[in-house]
Amino acid sequence: MERVVSRTILRRYLEKLESSLDLDAAVVGAGPSGLICAHDLARAGRRVAIFERMLKPGGGIWGGAMMFNEIVFEADTTAILDEFGIRHSAAENGLVSADAVEVASALIYRTVQAGATVFNCVTVEDVVFKHDRVAGLVINWSPVEEQGLHVDPMVVLARAVVDASGHGAEVTARAARKADIRLDTETGDVMGERPLWVEQGERATVKGSGLVFPGLYVSGMAANAVHGGFRMGPIFGGMLRSGRKVARLILDELG
Repeated sequence: MERVVSRTILRRYLEKLESSLDLDAAVVGAGPSGLICAHDLARAGRRVAIFERMLKPGGGIWGGAMMFNEIVFEADTTAILDEFGIRHSAAENGLVSADAVEVASALIYRTVQAGATVFNCVTVEDVVFKHDRVAGLVINWSPVEEQGLHVDPMVVLARAVVDASGHGAEVTARAARKADIRLDTETGDVMGERPLWVEQGERATVKGSGLVFPGLYVSGMAANAVHGGFRMGPIFGGMLRSGRKVARLILDELG
């Protein structure tokens, strides 16, 4: 029995990995914007995988604000919450709130059910650069990075790469630095995240989400960091709308 258990896990995982070596879209980061983006792409029949550094997908949703696991959305996001079966309650100033654990669980479950593959404990070391465009990801196990081990990585090719890595926009920053490329921003480089301003942050997240270099898209807080937008704290409507916008742009590009 023990041998069968190990053999089944090994075979099934390698099947998932092998089928994800050549993708329509590779999403870096399984936070809310990355999950929504991958969900919409997979639902449209595209081959998409998410690569998440941490053991648990979901990004910063789980803890709410200071581990008070209730989070807030603007009212114009309720259609997305309803689509994912997430219960919500009205709050002041036209806002709604929802249980953070329910939100994270629903986004993860629906995304995987739509056909996206999530690889947790996988870090992205670099991007693949071919013919003046970002063409994939260089991946390794997260413990390899954490321990500072010199272990050669693997490559995943993708027609579109989505940087949903969060506040540091690590994928875009690394691509800009190593390939010496000019991004589609005011400065041509990663501008850096500005202080917290909820209303401006929500809007900047959506506005900045999109293509910043051929083959490379930014979503969620990575979009704010790349374009110099404000952070918004534990309000997540802009994150969901950001992921949906990027998925739509990728589908338009892929035809």
